[in-house]
Amino acid sequence: MTVETTQLDDVRHILPFTDAHAPLVWLRKGEGIAGAGEALRLEFHGADRIAQASAAWKQLAAACTVTDPVRMPGSGLVAFGTFAFDDESAATSVLIVPRIVIGRRGGTAWITRIRHTDEQVMPTVPHAQPFGAEYRLTMLPGALTREAYKRAVVAATERIRDGELEKVVLARDLRAHLPIESDVRRALVELALGYPDCWTYAVDGMLGSSPETLVRVHGGTLDARVLAGTSARGRDAASDHDSADDLLRSSKDLHEHAVAVRSVVDALAPHTSTLEASSQPFPLKLPNLWHLATDVSGTLSDGSGSLDLVAALHPTAAVAGTPTDVALRVIHELEPFDRERYAGPVGWIGANGDGEWAIALRGAQVKASGDITAYAGCGIMGDSVPERELAETSMKFRPITEAFG
Repeated sequence: MTVETTQLDDVRHILPFTDAHAPLVWLRKGEGIAGAGEALRLEFHGADRIAQASAAWKQLAAACTVTDPVRMPGSGLVAFGTFAFDDESAATSVLIVPRIVIGRRGGTAWITRIRHTDEQVMPTVPHAQPFGAEYRLTMLPGALTREAYKRAVVAATERIRDGELEKVVLARDLRAHLPIESDVRRALVELALGYPDCWTYAVDGMLGSSPETLVRVHGGTLDARVLAGTSARGRDAASDHDSADDLLRSSKDLHEHAVAVRSVVDALAPHTSTLEASSQPFPLKLPNLWHLATDVSGTLSDGSGSLDLVAALHPTAAVAGTPTDVALRVIHELEPFDRERYAGPVGWIGANGDGEWAIALRGAQVKASGDITAYAGCGIMGDSVPERELAETSMKFRPITEAFG
């Protein structure tokens, strides 16, 4: 393919340039990239789906002619990606190369146009399209009801106390139906405005606002943000402060967090010459909850690209549990649904392997039929209380239920 990037006058809002029904979006604090159309779609399945994607991407990038005077993260050749959580999932993992990418970062805006070499002309520059009519949806319980979820938590805590595993992440689902002509971008606007510090993403119908950076690679360096341990925001400033303090002193949440950090550090260490993590977790404030957070950064030593690191990391203890193989087996036994792309990697990759990837949390899968499935999960430890874990899932559903509701 032939790829040409040129600078634009500053474009303050990139969402209106995307397709109303199949947007491609990666946005944080008003900056990021948005794609329209499909120049190429690559699909993957199975246990080595991310490694397959990494190999295919390197081969594709080597065969493309790229002109990119802008040279910003997200300019030039890029693909948006979303991957199934589970090796046995029926969901397709994809890399999508758009025909048009519009980006904005650090006050610089650009457009990338992509064509196959046998095409004579580049795609035309798109016009911003107004959003469609507003809608309000009510999301209803899915395959795992509230009471069934509490029973699953009880079963998990018993297995943890029996020594079968240390931690498992259990999720439940909500369902709704989106009228066929509805503009999906309306939900994305709500997410981007309501959760500006999160990654607002949309790839192949998987959309949401994730607070968790799985890995970001740029110029030979990497960084990640590990989130595990949650509490509600307070009703006022004093109770909010107390909620954060209680989270920092919670033995259950601190243990859960330490397990998640350990899994990320162990996965990244073989690829780095230096790797540093925050000595203590810090409270990360989001509009509706507090998280325990740890930042990890390092220098790559083996030439790995971002997808290589994604393959090494997924699934982390923050979304599966530990030991990983046992946690995945327990998830299969206690969750009566396919997670599809929920809690899988979502993000973008550039021609040189750099990229930004998050964990697909606070999200939902929107099918072509209009069926919507949203997911939210919690890290279950031996001392987890079912009612508290259920309440935590309700907090985590809020971004999606409010965006569509």
